[in-house]
Amino acid sequence: MTISGRHALITGGLGTIGSAMARKFAAAGATVTVLDRPEAEPLPGMGWLGVDLNDLAGAEAAIAALDRPVDILINNAALIINKPHDEFSLQEYEDQIRVNSSAAFALTRACAAGMKARQWGRILNLTSITLNGQWDGYVPYVASKGAMLGLTKAFARELGKYSITVNAISPGAVVSEAEDRVFADRLQEFQDWVLKQQSLKSRVQPEDIADLAVFLSSDAARMISGQNIAVDGGW
Repeated sequence: MTISGRHALITGGLGTIGSAMARKFAAAGATVTVLDRPEAEPLPGMGWLGVDLNDLAGAEAAIAALDRPVDILINNAALIINKPHDEFSLQEYEDQIRVNSSAAFALTRACAAGMKARQWGRILNLTSITLNGQWDGYVPYVASKGAMLGLTKAFARELGKYSITVNAISPGAVVSEAEDRVFADRLQEFQDWVLKQQSLKSRVQPEDIADLAVFLSSDAARMISGQNIAVDGGW
């Protein structure tokens, strides 16, 4: 499952899942570039792109300016807000769609040209367990993740002729800082509920997502494309 020598770009790479993937990819021999908010602190020993994904043209330009082409693109960045649908403004809805899914379209387009020229590429889109319809308070987020699934299917078809695979990973309820923030007032209740839903009675860790990402990015997964693979403890 080697990815040694490949260049991986991970968006949202400072978050819980993103940083776990960055570490796993680096340990597997890849050169890693992390893309995250301009004001954030870069991860030590890794490449850095401080980019605001609200500016899609700027994000595309930043990719074009990299001194090395991208072999593996992981569209992981996401805004996540939990509240009833009628408390979201239209701007908040559009912000989540832009960062969570429109950015994936822009960055895939920016990276795909080089992948096509080299006849090799891996693109991973992070979807979500919330697509199962069992979660309240995430209407814009779920809509954006549904769009990510559509992008995965459509790009897999268009890019397959160039030996580029495009897959989605659907994390379950991963132990994360976002969980701590969103459910701060009811964290134990939330954790108990998650374990009740899962077949496996231990929590999904960020490294579980990262392990699958490394596999799907390797030559061992060369015939897997257009898939949405859940890592959710058997929800």
